[in-house]
Amino acid sequence: MSDFVPGIELSRAFYGEVVAPLVAGVPHSAALIGPGSEVLAFDTSRSADHDWGPRVLVFVPAGLVAEVEARVAGGLPERFRGHATVFDYHGERRPGVVVAELGAWLGDRLGFDPRLGVRLLDWLSAPWQRLAEVTRGEVFHDGLPSPVGGLEAARRALRWYPQDVWRYVLACQWRRIAEEEAFVGRCGEVGDELGSAVEGARLVREVMRLALLLRRRYPPYAKWLGSALTRLPGSAELGEALGAALAARSWRERQEGLSAAYRRLAALQNRVGLAVRLDEGVRGFHDRPFEVIGGERFARALLREVSDPLVRGLPVAGCVDQLSDSTDLLMSPPRARAATAAALGLAASPSDGLVA
Repeated sequence: MSDFVPGIELSRAFYGEVVAPLVAGVPHSAALIGPGSEVLAFDTSRSADHDWGPRVLVFVPAGLVAEVEARVAGGLPERFRGHATVFDYHGERRPGVVVAELGAWLGDRLGFDPRLGVRLLDWLSAPWQRLAEVTRGEVFHDGLPSPVGGLEAARRALRWYPQDVWRYVLACQWRRIAEEEAFVGRCGEVGDELGSAVEGARLVREVMRLALLLRRRYPPYAKWLGSALTRLPGSAELGEALGAALAARSWRERQEGLSAAYRRLAALQNRVGLAVRLDEGVRGFHDRPFEVIGGERFARALLREVSDPLVRGLPVAGCVDQLSDSTDLLMSPPRARAATAAALGLAASPSDGLVA
């Protein structure tokens, strides 16, 4: 473990010492972005057992892709700092250097090129994991000439949601909590502790995602969700409350942990200031003996502040991550765009509106 070098550091050195000399004189951008735990800085020594090694994405003008690929293939050493430079990556054996045209790469990952503008359907159909993969990682060099900007321009365009889109996504996340927050108690009341525990775990996930969204972080996929939460400043108490809810052996203990988490979320939303301040306390669910935060009231408060008519006209259903858990859908931009457009009644065409 002590000898492990994080992938982002390894790839930074790989670019500087090996790749940059191979592409000298060619206008290009170079980075470590896209898939891989090292892009989000979650890699450990365990990560090195597959799909891991010295990696760099090199973006060049379309007409130079084949030439630069040949340069790289002919000049790569077999190993760099003890690691193979050609290795199995997602089931394909290939060099750690991938050469591509930036617009095509962005289109393949996201379904659109953000340098040309980001439309409402683009924002809502791009999975959080993909948005994180493009905006995190590190750019080692950004010298690609382009009338619409280079790699950093693409990353800036996607850094975070526009205010009204952010309000909408947050409102939909509060709605997800509102739909099930009373079920933990109702299941437990009829003796279904297993069902209550399942509901509690579902709500814990929604709370974690909401906490990240409130702090302007794209929630990563399930494997790294807990790791991402623990890296949020001030998240220790929230994590303790959620841990207590998950470890609870009775629905009342489970409810107590969730209630503590809800209060922290409500306080965080009030601090963010995207809507009017609301009472941060839990309350009863109608006349039933179950504690809820009343997620719907937070959703309504956020939606009342939305001024963009395109966003105001959306059903309160959410972005693609809030619509589906299917990996096959989320990792396919055409499927993600089609599903989001159908669910929200958005036109899947360039005539769909830009959101500033």
